[in-house]
Amino acid sequence: MPEIIKVGMADLKVATKPGVLVTIGLGSCVGIALYDAKTRVGGLAHIMLPTSKRTASSESGNGINPMKYADTAIDMTLQKMTQKHVVKKDITAKIAGGAHMFACAKESSSFLKVGENNVTAVKAKLKQEGIKLVAEDVGANYGRTVELYTADGQYVIKTIAKGSRVI
Repeated sequence: MPEIIKVGMADLKVATKPGVLVTIGLGSCVGIALYDAKTRVGGLAHIMLPTSKRTASSESGNGINPMKYADTAIDMTLQKMTQKHVVKKDITAKIAGGAHMFACAKESSSFLKVGENNVTAVKAKLKQEGIKLVAEDVGANYGRTVELYTADGQYVIKTIAKGSRVI
């Protein structure tokens, strides 16, 4: 029986086979699944915002949670995975979430398009790190729960309206 490991909002976890990393409540947030098929090590980050750059100066680093942001959460997940003897070039990514949860977001400024901004930031950071994005289930206007199975890298996306699918 695989161990179920819960990943909270603005949180990340790394696990080895046969763990299952689970996060719920992905609306505009993005669940970033990183996986190495050779070692069967997976990491899952539940990010809320695109970048730590805007808030770091205003918060002066006090109380800032690096797992909240795409840029720093991806860095931390990669670091934790390499501590488990994962080679960065062997890691692939799958993402889910980034929904348009606010009706006004479609007509308003990009500031209110949090989901879209999160997806863009995640993709940019993955590209910068040389991590191949192999699958995604993003956008639309509904929430998601995700499960990353470290035994085989399956990323299960569950929704109320659309059922479940594996990417």
